Amino acid sequence: MRFTFLGTASAFAYPEPFCRCENCQKARKAGGKSLRKRSAALINDDLLIDLGPDIVSASQIHNTPLINLQYCLQTHPHSDHLDLSNLLSRNLNFGNVGAPLLHYYASSATLEHADETFQRDLSEYGIFDPRAEEELNLKLHRVETMQPFKVGPYQVTAFPANHAPGIGALLYAIEHNGSSVFYGTDTDSLSEETWQAFHQLNLKFDLVVLDHTNGSNQPGFGHLNADLVIKHSKRMREEGILKKNGEVYATHIAHGGNPIHAELDEFAKQNGYQAAYDGLVITL
Repeated sequence: MRFTFLGTASAFAYPEPFCRCENCQKARKAGGKSLRKRSAALINDDLLIDLGPDIVSASQIHNTPLINLQYCLQTHPHSDHLDLSNLLSRNLNFGNVGAPLLHYYASSATLEHADETFQRDLSEYGIFDPRAEEELNLKLHRVETMQPFKVGPYQVTAFPANHAPGIGALLYAIEHNGSSVFYGTDTDSLSEETWQAFHQLNLKFDLVVLDHTNGSNQPGFGHLNADLVIKHSKRMREEGILKKNGEVYATHIAHGGNPIHAELDEFAKQNGYQAAYDGLVITL
C-alpha cells in the first residue's frame, strides 16, 4: 500500500494567506515542507480520502495524477474537506477524457449536506437526482459506522468522529494486502466505543494518521492537540493497536499553535510520532 499526503494543513492552509503571525512568516521564509495545503490523502492511485479544495493543485505540484481514481472516502462536508466543483471537472461535458466511475462513500448526513450544496451552488439538480450518476460519472454509497465494508480491493471500517455534531463526520480504517491505515483527522479524543471497536474488529495498524490542529495546551474545539496526539499514540502502542513497527503521523496542522515543519517534526519525534508534510509518500 502506498499512502500519499496531498495536504496536511487545517482549514485555512499554512501559512494562512492573510496572516502575519510569527509562524506564518517563518513558514513563508522556510518554504518547502512548511508550506501546507488543506488536508487530503491518496492511497495507491485509486482511493482518495476527501474530495478537498486543494487536490487539483496537489495533483499538479506533487506529480500525482488522479486519472485512475475510482473510490473516495469522505470524512465530512466542511468546505476545507469537500469541494463539489471537483465532481464537475470529471464530467465528460466539460472535456474530461477517460475518468472512470467514481464510487463516493460518506455518511448519510454528509451526503445530504453535499446534495444541498451542489444543487444550490453548482447545478439545477442534486447529487441524488437520477441524472447525477450519468452526468457526473458518480455512484453514491451511504456508510454506516462500525460495520466493515468493501471498497473495491480495500476493506474499510468507518468510526464516528468527535467533531461538529450533526454532520456525520467519520474516521476510516483501510486494509489492503496485509497493510492497514487509520486516518483520524477532524476529531477530538476518540470515544471509548471506538477504542473497544479496534479490539473487537482485531484492527492493528501499520500507519496511524492523527489530527494535530492545535499545539500543546491549546483547547481542542472538535480537534486534537499535541498533548492528545501523544496520549493517543502511547495508548495505541500499549494496547497493540499500532503494530510493532507501526508509525504515527500528524496532519491537519494549524498555524496558531504549531511551529514550522522542522521544529514541529523535532518535537514530534521526541514524543513518539512524526509530522507529515505535503507530498510525503509512505510505502507499507
